[in-house]
Amino acid sequence: MFGVVPKSIWQKTNPADQNNLIDMAARCLLIEDGNRLILIDSGMGDKQSDKFFGYYSPWGNDSLISSLKKHGFEPNDITDVFHTHLHFDHCGGTIKWNSSRSGFEPVFKNAKLWSNKDHWQWATEPNKRERASFLKENLHPMLETGQLHFVPSPSDQKNADTGLGFEAFFADGHTEKQMIPLLNYKGRTIAFMADLLPTVGHLPIPYVMGYDTRPLLTLDEKELFLKIAADHNYLLFLEHDAHNELISVQHTDKGVRLHETYKCQDFF
Repeated sequence: MFGVVPKSIWQKTNPADQNNLIDMAARCLLIEDGNRLILIDSGMGDKQSDKFFGYYSPWGNDSLISSLKKHGFEPNDITDVFHTHLHFDHCGGTIKWNSSRSGFEPVFKNAKLWSNKDHWQWATEPNKRERASFLKENLHPMLETGQLHFVPSPSDQKNADTGLGFEAFFADGHTEKQMIPLLNYKGRTIAFMADLLPTVGHLPIPYVMGYDTRPLLTLDEKELFLKIAADHNYLLFLEHDAHNELISVQHTDKGVRLHETYKCQDFF
């Protein structure tokens, strides 16, 4: 999760257990906007084998469906599922086994499923580095259902209008055309950080994941985005930080650093 940064340094913010594993979350965001109920990312899902999940040691009792029900919603209520990118831990919860386990079906039967053309091609014709993250059982059923739609990619700028009531910042360092949603809520911009900023521990610019396909590009994209976030007092929604849900950042003499941490219930 921290690439070339030594464990003796990164474990100060993200302590590891005896198996060298750190706490991670797969925190999704539900947006209620008029008649639309938009889900951003869908977690790992539950289709894979026990052996597969054993590599990641899932923990906790929360699930996407139980969390929706806790807030009074059912899967069929979702109108749109927006995938920041199609690595298995961000889109696995969109597709499930059918009742006979003979094939797959959508979890959200009434929803449009969103990606972008460039990333879709990247995911369905994967490079050897990312092949294990782009799972056919997650991707092919999206196309087969007829529910798959694409947002436009930016032409000459990093931001693009998704057509869903918010813009997205496009970043290519982690994977081709990852999308970072920028949401306007009560006068504040909330950025769903996906894998551009996995945890608070990744705030220093050189702290880049070994998963990133173009780490030098991630350095530039993260530095650009964090400066904008500090300048405009963004709230950063952390998908993968198990212990910090929302943060703000500020400029310091060491670069952009943590300002304050919040719980989602403080704002939503």
